Amino acid sequence: MNELLPAQRNLAVALVGNPNCGKTALFNALTGSHQRAANYPGVTIERKVGHLATPAGRQVNVTDLPGTYSLRARSPDEAIARDIVLGHRKGEPRPDLLVCVADATNLRLGLRLVLELKQTGLPLMLSLNMIDIARHRGIEIDLERLSAELGLPVVTSVAVRRGGTDALLAEIDRREAHAPAATTSAWMAPDAAGLRALQREADRIVAATVRVPDRRDGLTRRLDAVVLHPVGGMLVLMAVLFLMFQAVFAWAAPVMELIDGGFSALGAVVGSLLPEEGWLGLLRSFLQDGLIGGVGGVLVFLPQILILFLFILLLEDFGYMARAAFLMDRIMGGAGLHGRAFIPLLSSFACAIPGIMSTRVIDNRRDRLATILVAPLMTCSARIPVYTLIIAAFIPDETLWGWIGLQGLVMFGLYAVGIVSALGMSFVFRRLLWRNVPSDPFMLELPDYKWPRVRDVAIGLWQRARAFLRRAGTIILAMTMVIWFLSSVPRPPEGATEPAIEYSFAFTIGHAVEPVLRPIGFNWQIGVALIPGMAAREVAVAALGTVYAIEASEDDSSELGSALAGKWSLATALAFLAWYVFAPQCAATLAVIRRETGSRGWAWFTFGYMLALAYLAAFVTYQTASILGAG
Repeated sequence: MNELLPAQRNLAVALVGNPNCGKTALFNALTGSHQRAANYPGVTIERKVGHLATPAGRQVNVTDLPGTYSLRARSPDEAIARDIVLGHRKGEPRPDLLVCVADATNLRLGLRLVLELKQTGLPLMLSLNMIDIARHRGIEIDLERLSAELGLPVVTSVAVRRGGTDALLAEIDRREAHAPAATTSAWMAPDAAGLRALQREADRIVAATVRVPDRRDGLTRRLDAVVLHPVGGMLVLMAVLFLMFQAVFAWAAPVMELIDGGFSALGAVVGSLLPEEGWLGLLRSFLQDGLIGGVGGVLVFLPQILILFLFILLLEDFGYMARAAFLMDRIMGGAGLHGRAFIPLLSSFACAIPGIMSTRVIDNRRDRLATILVAPLMTCSARIPVYTLIIAAFIPDETLWGWIGLQGLVMFGLYAVGIVSALGMSFVFRRLLWRNVPSDPFMLELPDYKWPRVRDVAIGLWQRARAFLRRAGTIILAMTMVIWFLSSVPRPPEGATEPAIEYSFAFTIGHAVEPVLRPIGFNWQIGVALIPGMAAREVAVAALGTVYAIEASEDDSSELGSALAGKWSLATALAFLAWYVFAPQCAATLAVIRRETGSRGWAWFTFGYMLALAYLAAFVTYQTASILGAG
């Protein structure tokens, strides 16, 4: 006989279901959270916890579990879902109630998971999500018979509409607050034969309870005929990427000029209020050259980062990203990467950290490790301030053939180099480390095309803007203060005639590392920027802004791009870009590699091979450009 839960304890509900069934959207609707959701599988890789109060006042803790097709748990993210469901995760009790979320437009695999969850003996209910889309397509589901066949409550939900969770909340209120009906210690994962039997039973239930009209979605068929075509699809993918990088420059320019003008005006106000001499002069230098010149020099690139993320969010929600993965499977397979690596590598365009964590969706450990090792080569958003600074300073703002921006074309080329280098290094790793280890076949369920929701896109942009601003206010600010201190202390002696920075610690450090960097065309100022830049790539821009602001004479108030154009050769600028295509300048990424691989060795290996590639690429670029007369 079940024992009643203590009155003071909240009901623990776990959302479990197949990938891309709308669990996270339902979790957000229930709890008011803003967790990331997208129209492709594999977005949720860790469990998320939220809280809600039902209409009857019951307090409920809700856990959003990673998507899984079975409790057999072939990948790390599926293992998280299995362990929480079965109560095997240390420090976390079993849920009081499982809510299996299934895509109402595609119930086959969802019902198989329901049948498998029933075998655990835990209280269970089924939520048919996206029921509005199913009805729009003419799909009819006999809810009463489905509930009778399964022997559990069945409700419908629409996670993205107001009131779409009312039936689910009402059913939770009707549930008795009981502990789990049976222990799961005797539960055994089904073998292949057991899964086939479960699937046959699921197919029987679908045939008895679901009626699907004899027609396919004509729009989906017509679009897929183009975007999945071996030749036409690749042309569409290249066109989308090309448009994205053209927009990064063309659309962001007015806002960037506005932000830059605001920081310049703020710097002028500070300069007019504080004297140049004494301790107030030191404070003026800190505010004007350190904070405004350093942090402001990074924040000006926020519009470009948001435009890049806008494209990614729209393509995710539309359903195109999974199709891009399908297109890239043959190319990635030839390079030794599993098809599922596309999603982690795509996530790495935003930041390598979530990209590396997303490799948990890959079943095979060696395939997962190969993806982790090359994910930092994808061009993350932290590189954008570096790329745009150098491109704007050294690449003319011209158009080719009347409509192609040269600066956007160069940006597109840098991203392409990052992608090609990731594929190339994966090919090398597979041939050297795992030559005779076959990869598992790639299977991916293509989502339906859906119009992006303005609210979801706006929330996604806000979250990324907030993350960038938090980074600017913590890591970048801290490193900028360090650079300002090193560039300003000690103060020049009385009667000194040289620029003040030549008496500083930064000048000494820069000249100490300059001999190592001279063959790749880097001066001592770049050396000073690279060292704190190991904390985060954007810090290099802030560091260069601070160093050159302090070094500049009083009548030289040119902005950083103009200062670099006057002090660097084209060969140095190109070598700097080549360095940042490969450089492992992100300590947080290396820490995540260590955590995900369980080894310091792989983190150091990644740092070493990327550093070697960066130096080699910069050396070849600088020497070649110098020979061609760009030095």
